[in-house]
Amino acid sequence: MKNYFKILGLLLMFFSLISLGSCSRDDDPADNDFFAGTYKGSVSYRDGGSTNISTDNGSVFVTKIASGTKYNFTFSNSIPALNGIEFEKKGDNALVMIGSTATSYIRITSGKLEMFYMSGGRTWTANATR
Repeated sequence: MKNYFKILGLLLMFFSLISLGSCSRDDDPADNDFFAGTYKGSVSYRDGGSTNISTDNGSVFVTKIASGTKYNFTFSNSIPALNGIEFEKKGDNALVMIGSTATSYIRITSGKLEMFYMSGGRTWTANATR
């Protein structure tokens, strides 16, 4: 039984390393069932009140969640996260937010994240690369 757990632990570690290593900079968020990547560049957030955060050295960690069309965005610099944003594939290698309008737009490619998102008087922006 002890050997069983040892082998199981080694297999789990092996698959974990493969999973983490498979998310390279060349991964295309439009073509992967699972996607996680960090985009670095300018990010900002305003809540219409006293909170105004802006930096040219920020980051956004993007993950594709289980549904396959919804993404989560976790920002640096204490900017609130955006979760469950739905996308559709446009062209070969781009994802565009469903319901994009002149006031809300998010585009993700393997190398670039462009965002201008407004909701409830709050505004998130990002212009970042991977």
